[in-house]
Amino acid sequence: MKTIAVIGAGTMGNGIAHTFAQSGFTVKLIDKSEKTLEKAMNTIVANLDRMVTKGTISEQDKLKTISNIITYTELKDGVVGTDLVVEAATENVTLKLNIFKQLSEICEHNVILATNTSSISITQIAAQVVHPERVIGMHFMNPVPIMKLVEIIRGYNTSDEVTKIIMDLSIKLGKTPTEVNDYPGFVANRILMPMINESIETLYNGVAGVQEIDTVMKLGMAHPMGPLQLADFIGLDVCLSILNVMYDGFKNPKYAPCPLLVNMVMAGKLGVKSGEGFYDYSESKKAEKVSKQFS
Repeated sequence: MKTIAVIGAGTMGNGIAHTFAQSGFTVKLIDKSEKTLEKAMNTIVANLDRMVTKGTISEQDKLKTISNIITYTELKDGVVGTDLVVEAATENVTLKLNIFKQLSEICEHNVILATNTSSISITQIAAQVVHPERVIGMHFMNPVPIMKLVEIIRGYNTSDEVTKIIMDLSIKLGKTPTEVNDYPGFVANRILMPMINESIETLYNGVAGVQEIDTVMKLGMAHPMGPLQLADFIGLDVCLSILNVMYDGFKNPKYAPCPLLVNMVMAGKLGVKSGEGFYDYSESKKAEKVSKQFS
């Protein structure tokens, strides 16, 4: 396996492209927006520069990583001649199903098709594809170049051979692959999102403020960041989408999104990426100032 296509140049996509390229793979980074691709490459360069400054990699390593990435705006051009396609588009069921339908028509039948979805059924995605046994979930964690876990999700038809190839590949990337089965939210978000949602409920019910809730979880539970800060970092729209997938999948009210979360997403308060969520990021990307709504 030498050539990897990554579909989507957003936060997760550029992180996945960076990780594969740094490990010596040729990466075809695909996004319909030239502006998004340019921003992605700037992000990758900035992250590599930080690694050079810290002494983690050399300047030569940085230049080699950058040279391993080629950008494309057309899906067909980008996926031709690849051994593996990793889809990292927005967490939207319709969008992902459409992408995999196109991949099934474009790619050779021996190409492994992976999705970075954090909650959507791998089996449902694989149903769009000829030879669904080659479809698998590779759920990377953000920030991808740093976080070690890759949640490997087997769909109903995913083959043992494809699973082993992807597990071994993840190890080559310096990651720790962990195999899980295909149920809404998998393991990571099935546990994480109810905690985030309950934290929002705690705020919504007036039990404590934003900083107080985050402080309890950081100091009391040894979490590196509080759940409300983490929700801002993930994106409140993404959190809402994952909770909706689990609520629809399990029909269990414990996964129902808090009304405050729903309202914040409708109002465009999405966290770091919009400049405001539970914290105000207009002056700093760090969660230092609580949003005026909650202060």
